[in-house]
Amino acid sequence: MLRNPATVSTVVKESEHTKIVLSDVVVTRKRNLLWARKWRAIDIQTGVLILAIHLLSLFAPFRFDWDAFLFAFFRWVFCGIFGITLSYHRNLAHRSLKLPKCLEYMFAYLGVLSFQRDPIFWVSIHRFHHQYVDSEKDSHSPIFGFWFSHMGWLFDSGYLIEKYQKSNNVEDLKNQVFYRFIKRTYILHISAYAALVYAYGGFTYLVWAVGVATTWGYHTTFLVNSACHIWGTQSWDTGDLSKNNWWVALVTFGEGWHNNHHAFEYSARHGLKWWQIDFCWYMIRFLEAVGLATNVKLPNEAHKLKKSSTSHNKFK
Repeated sequence: MLRNPATVSTVVKESEHTKIVLSDVVVTRKRNLLWARKWRAIDIQTGVLILAIHLLSLFAPFRFDWDAFLFAFFRWVFCGIFGITLSYHRNLAHRSLKLPKCLEYMFAYLGVLSFQRDPIFWVSIHRFHHQYVDSEKDSHSPIFGFWFSHMGWLFDSGYLIEKYQKSNNVEDLKNQVFYRFIKRTYILHISAYAALVYAYGGFTYLVWAVGVATTWGYHTTFLVNSACHIWGTQSWDTGDLSKNNWWVALVTFGEGWHNNHHAFEYSARHGLKWWQIDFCWYMIRFLEAVGLATNVKLPNEAHKLKKSSTSHNKFK
């Protein structure tokens, strides 16, 4: 059931307008993230899962093992590059390239093993973000504060229900049996992965391959939603708060060139300059070279000129 915003004070409009530290981003809206709000079952489940993974990672200093560390590192790299960045984001959310179905599903499954929800949910939220970027209907804008944009929105399904009612922007995924199946059975897949890791390497591997790798993957991904709309530079007049942030790009395989991305959402390449490191783009180029990636989209010079010459930016 939807909450009535008039009766539940989860949004405090016209609150104290404060700037986020070391930025020009002004927090114009507030949400009560913990108290004076309704916690739905999905919010509690999500909170318990993410808290448990964070707590698990705290055992890392006491259970260090080089083999487990390397296992966790390569799990983060493969799930990060091929699962979240290439599959969930550039392929499924923006259709920046086309892959053979078997490869598309394989990469999407690596995204599932990143513990960042199923493809239908992830892609829907991201498409809403671009549709309503940095407005009151954005799924995770820093105008509600750094914490909300970073991960507070994950525990506030009521906010998403109020704004979007239902995920009606992912019919292309809902029409495919594979993605519907993953959505229905998502918890079974991540549970099976954790069980297999434990069976293979015991508690030490569970700490590193589930706790540390997942926690690190969470926060690097979430920095794109938070830091890349707060700190950095704008190369293009996109009419939003998106920023290019080099240090976020380094830990997200190229996703940190976020102003580039918002200027050219369809582009398979985010690091548009030669010096803008974009590991995901390098993988896409490789797949294209061997004939596995087709219809790879890039911005043309006319589109670049249009974006660079726009004189009006509502946030300036």
